[in-house]
Amino acid sequence: MGNAELLIIVIRSYPDLIRKTDSKRRTIFHIALLHRQESVFKLIYEIGAIKDMLLTYVDDEGQNILHLAGQLAPPSRLNMVSGAVFQMQLEIRWFKEVERLVPPSYLNMKSNNREGVEGLTPWDLFTRKHKALRTEGEKWIKDKVNFYIVAATLISAVDFAAVITVPGGSNQDKGTPILLKSIWFRVFFISNATALLTSSASIMIYLSILSSRFAEGDFLTSLPLKWVLGFITLVISIAGMVVAFSATCFLVLKSELTWFPIVIIALDGFLIISFVSQHCKLWFGVIYSAFLPESLCGQRKNRLF
Repeated sequence: MGNAELLIIVIRSYPDLIRKTDSKRRTIFHIALLHRQESVFKLIYEIGAIKDMLLTYVDDEGQNILHLAGQLAPPSRLNMVSGAVFQMQLEIRWFKEVERLVPPSYLNMKSNNREGVEGLTPWDLFTRKHKALRTEGEKWIKDKVNFYIVAATLISAVDFAAVITVPGGSNQDKGTPILLKSIWFRVFFISNATALLTSSASIMIYLSILSSRFAEGDFLTSLPLKWVLGFITLVISIAGMVVAFSATCFLVLKSELTWFPIVIIALDGFLIISFVSQHCKLWFGVIYSAFLPESLCGQRKNRLF
């Protein structure tokens, strides 16, 4: 259940508990890994030299601790992260964390043969157990990317058209915009250019995702990072388009209807705030998953002895 505080109290009184195994010859750290309980598993860094001995334990199925990292996490732990892509990324991070701990020979150790089926190495087991999650992750990100590409393309088209037909028209003799010296025209031009560039960047990033191989390794850094960058540039392009529209309202209507541009800006601000509030939980989870610290278990303090 991940109750690390209770385990710390018990281990302080009964240090031999660290060496105890269950009926399958698995220690508390093997069980913590199997259930992806980070708060318990990171206690293994606090037990000193005995850690190296515990990491060599092999259960009654011939599986070392890296094989357990290759098992699929329980649904309750997977659902702590939004999106199959980021769930797959978290699973790979667990595997890489344990891979750094075990002896090199354990990377190619095969489990026992079962029912005539040859044993598997830890990575082979990971690939087999996470096949459905990888497929789901590929479908999840492709569906999202296809939707976002359409949105980014529409924004690019609108912004490009807005640059050609500048508000207020152009001087027939010089070819320069009539409202060039207005501060609101500068706001319009900068925000519109920002929206056009970021929406184009978003399209290119998402196209690179669609051309990916979607191998297990791609889910570790490449796909999550590209998805986050594409999403951020898309949001910036939306904000730039809204600002450009508001600036245009001021340019065209400020002399006739002084109150109307203010109403437009207020509505635009309300839409942006609503969009951000509805997606902030997803954003925080996605950004945290995409930019995880180098070590999954984070900082370690000696709390046992």
